Amino acid sequence: MGFVTLTNLAGSVALLLWGVHMVQTGVQRACGARLNVILSHTLRNKFHAFFAGLGITAILQSSTATGLMITGFAAEGLIGLSSALAVMLGANVGTTLIVQVLSFDVSRIAPLFVLIGVMMFRRGANYVRDSGRVFIGLGLILISLHQFLEILHPYTNQPTLRMMLGTIADMPLTAVAIGVIFTWIMHSSVAMVLLIASFAAHNVIPADTAFAMVLGSNIGTALNPVLEGAGKDPVGKRLPIGNLLNRVVGAIIILCFLPYITKWMVQYYPDMNRSVANFHTFFNIIVAVAFFPFLEPYSRLLKKMLPRQVEEQAADPSKPIYLDTSVLTHSPSIALGNATRESLRLCDVVEKMLSGVNECFKTQTPQVASAARRVHVVLDKLTTAIQTYLTSLDPEAMNHKEITQVERILTFCTQMANAGDVLDRNVLPSVQKITKQRILLPKEMMQPLSNMLDRIFTNLRLAATLLLTEDESMARRLAEEKDIFRDIETKTLSDYYTRLRENTLNKLDIQAGAYMLELIRDLKRTNTHIVASAAYPVLDQSGLLLPSRLQPENETGKNLYDPDSSEVMQD
Repeated sequence: MGFVTLTNLAGSVALLLWGVHMVQTGVQRACGARLNVILSHTLRNKFHAFFAGLGITAILQSSTATGLMITGFAAEGLIGLSSALAVMLGANVGTTLIVQVLSFDVSRIAPLFVLIGVMMFRRGANYVRDSGRVFIGLGLILISLHQFLEILHPYTNQPTLRMMLGTIADMPLTAVAIGVIFTWIMHSSVAMVLLIASFAAHNVIPADTAFAMVLGSNIGTALNPVLEGAGKDPVGKRLPIGNLLNRVVGAIIILCFLPYITKWMVQYYPDMNRSVANFHTFFNIIVAVAFFPFLEPYSRLLKKMLPRQVEEQAADPSKPIYLDTSVLTHSPSIALGNATRESLRLCDVVEKMLSGVNECFKTQTPQVASAARRVHVVLDKLTTAIQTYLTSLDPEAMNHKEITQVERILTFCTQMANAGDVLDRNVLPSVQKITKQRILLPKEMMQPLSNMLDRIFTNLRLAATLLLTEDESMARRLAEEKDIFRDIETKTLSDYYTRLRENTLNKLDIQAGAYMLELIRDLKRTNTHIVASAAYPVLDQSGLLLPSRLQPENETGKNLYDPDSSEVMQD
């Protein structure tokens, strides 16, 4: 087999993988959110989960893509591991339906699929364009498989190849190993099973060897997610490892009865193309039926084998918990959900820093402020991790709503980080100096500070809720807090300077007042960033945010707007 032939084979496999990628991205961009909704509603029942996995895999044409979607749900604890395993059993059966269809000669309709897809893609509407990608991908899959088999067809009669493959006729374990290795290399069980069927149909390999290689192909396609998609998190590895063990155990059992199964299959399905495809389907159905009643104890066993690393998370709070990188290329909607959950942790970190301010005032202990400032490192690392995660998403794989959500999350993270910077560089150092110098703020100076701190705590929780709900009335309420803080600052400054002019302040009060004014200013800045993190994006999207607080003037120099207007448009 020459270099040109190997290059053509590699090109055919690449075209096949690209076709599968186009189908997946087209389906997920057109109805990815609907697929997630279907899964979320069906995963509570194992029977429904099985058929949901079967149907979605038949649409996506990849059990790996379905597995990545479910792994994200299972790793976050949104669904039970037993339900996720049920989905994968259905997905394994669903991927055999593709082989069943392609075992017939359907390559002639491939150009029609491409033509329809291109016409739909050029129409311009988002949903139609995404559906067009699906048709183009289907056409490319059929063309690549036909080309792949055409390239190999002349070599099926080569004596050397027949002799080499004939040596494994009496070595079923070797045949299984070959199926595992080549499927892992090709990243496609569909192409491998169709290749095996072609060899068997041309009598290059006997039926029992072909069936043993199909068993290896099923193991090989389950091996890829374990090696490439789960990362280091044991929780993320539970589902792919559980799916792999299902197939390994099933292959071992079937291998023990392979001579009897081969005799029965050849007798009832003399056409080897159909016989290999049917064996592939029957194997996955048998594994699903055998394992389905034992999913609950099996999931408990996997949890014991791969426990959650609670100690590592507790030791390093700056480590992201929800940012599963395996879903970035396949499931943008799940990735956005992961980023949103991780972003809410930023609110917890900022709240700890604010609690340090409160606690330092109450206990007059400078070490409390120092500990609160160290928390800022966690905020910086989490913010960087979330931003890196979101910028790794492919914009072409997302719809307009998902792109808007990415921008909202990035804005939220940036503004929360800015709020943390103000606390770390200004507020906490000022509080630390006050406590070190044993300065006690009078009650009239402490009251506006306490009022601001209480409001910031509330506003921080409002911002976290807004990130999830995008409620306009709540966004307006949070934005109006800026006016309240401005009023507090104005009144505090007026009262302080009035007392200063009246000479009613002693030297200690003047020293304390200087710190108070700094804290008033910096707490107001902190609140501004919190408001901007969640309220402004919602109001801007709804058209409720004015471009500037400055009021425009007409030709006569008079204001066009009411003097009492604020940044938020009034109803």
